[in-house]
Amino acid sequence: MTTISATYSPEDNKLRLYASSRLDAETFQRVKEAGFKWAPKQELFVAPAWNCAREDLALELAGEIEPEEMTLAERAEMKADRLDAIADKRAAQASAYSRRADELSQAFYMGQPILVGHHSERKARKTQEQMHSAMDKASKAHKAIGYWNYRAEGVERFANMKNDPRVRARRIDKLLAELRDLQRRLNTAHKALELWDKITTPDQITLFLGRSDMHSYNLWSAVDRGDMTPEDARAAAMKGARNVIEGENLRRWISHTLNRLSFEREMLGEVPRYSGEITPTLLQVFVRAHGADKPKGSKVDEDLFTVECAAPLPLHIGDGKALELSGDEWRDLMQSCGYVPPAKKPAKPPIPNFKADEIALKGRGCYRGAPTVETLPQIEMTKAEYKAQGDGSWVQLSACGEYRARTCTDPRDKRAYYLRGRVAVFLTDSKAHTAPESASETEAAQ
Repeated sequence: MTTISATYSPEDNKLRLYASSRLDAETFQRVKEAGFKWAPKQELFVAPAWNCAREDLALELAGEIEPEEMTLAERAEMKADRLDAIADKRAAQASAYSRRADELSQAFYMGQPILVGHHSERKARKTQEQMHSAMDKASKAHKAIGYWNYRAEGVERFANMKNDPRVRARRIDKLLAELRDLQRRLNTAHKALELWDKITTPDQITLFLGRSDMHSYNLWSAVDRGDMTPEDARAAAMKGARNVIEGENLRRWISHTLNRLSFEREMLGEVPRYSGEITPTLLQVFVRAHGADKPKGSKVDEDLFTVECAAPLPLHIGDGKALELSGDEWRDLMQSCGYVPPAKKPAKPPIPNFKADEIALKGRGCYRGAPTVETLPQIEMTKAEYKAQGDGSWVQLSACGEYRARTCTDPRDKRAYYLRGRVAVFLTDSKAHTAPESASETEAAQ
């Protein structure tokens, strides 16, 4: 009797089936139709990715799904060993073919020619063909050595790449995007069901039929042909929305994605607890990242914050459309969800409006990896004149990096646009500032 065991690996999101003997035709066909492929070197069936149908089949055949004992690094090491063995085999073949070619070449030692018409001609030509064939096979085997060594290195490099913290962080971002897509389907069904409860008259029903966000994809045509009444179409749309909300498939996908997120965060390291200031905007960004629908944050009192959404919150965040917690409770929730607020970007240097003969700025190009420095003369303009420059105007960083300056193409230059020089700008109808110390020192040096 054939016994089957099933495993799942969160590292590569794959299901694997191990059979003690050859599967019968019916079971093999079911496994194949589910997307499992036979891996002869590993002697197992592997699915490229998890899904509900494959999990159900694995549970039916094995009874339970156990964690995969072999890690991605160990599996990569085994595959690299197999590829190295193939490279060694090709090396041995190349040496053997080279030796054979050398042995056959002895027949032509010291440039012995083929004697045309002599009784030895036939044998000599056959020896020559065998020698050339051995040389070709040796050359191909030598090339194959490099190919299989490259494959082995690639396997190990890929495993190391998968475990790189930066790659893992990007994988977490991708899983969060998948979670938002799944949650969006649930949010859409909740809002559609809520709206259908308010729509009762035939004219209102007909107006909203056919919209995908109302779960009434093909119902408008049926009502228009007279095959279905508006009331029946409304009932069908509400049934479709309920199937999404109450169905097991979508919830299993969301639960699976959350489990993968938990695994990846655990492998990345402990999530730090946020110690900064809690604001309504911060909470909106947090719950929206996990799939909440149009969240609105508000501050109730000194240390109490509320988030309200158009659809029920994701179940791993809260129950219902609103959630009210204290600042410390919100920090605990963000840590449990693995959320770390993004660090604020450093503020850009100011743009002072000061008079100067010339201003030293960092160039837009580079010379041998170092940014170039260009010194631009300054002209006077009004705000309207500077705005009229359009795409020809932009702000450049100073050579010292402490401030920025307005620049534009020189309006006094009458040459073609691409030949015109650039100038720094002083706005005459804006508040004038004191020149920065670095600008004064640069001007004095010049």
